[in-house]
Amino acid sequence: MIGALAILLAFQLLGELLGHLGGLPVPGPVLGMVLLFLTLLGRGALPESLRNTAQTLLSHLSLLFVPAGVGIIQHGARLAEEWLAVAVALLLSTLLTVAVTALVMRAFIGRAHAAQDDQHG
Repeated sequence: MIGALAILLAFQLLGELLGHLGGLPVPGPVLGMVLLFLTLLGRGALPESLRNTAQTLLSHLSLLFVPAGVGIIQHGARLAEEWLAVAVALLLSTLLTVAVTALVMRAFIGRAHAAQDDQHG
């Protein structure tokens, strides 16, 4: 588990470095996840130790929201001042996420149907 956790943290660090040195407007942990995904995709399999560590972290995911909740409480006055902008940003980003997810699912479902047609036809 320690080795798999070290791998996850190494990819996060790599993402942070890439984002900082490249001046990218994407958070380092997101870049790290993309790099990890591409590495696992190229490898073709997920190591069992990494799977177990990820499942353990996901089982405690709710604890990771505590710092965000504390931040909201600490900045409550600012949120009260800018509630409309925050609400609009949340609404638009949610709608955009739903739309992009629908488009991606449509593309994947189309590919799956095309692959089935090729196998049967």
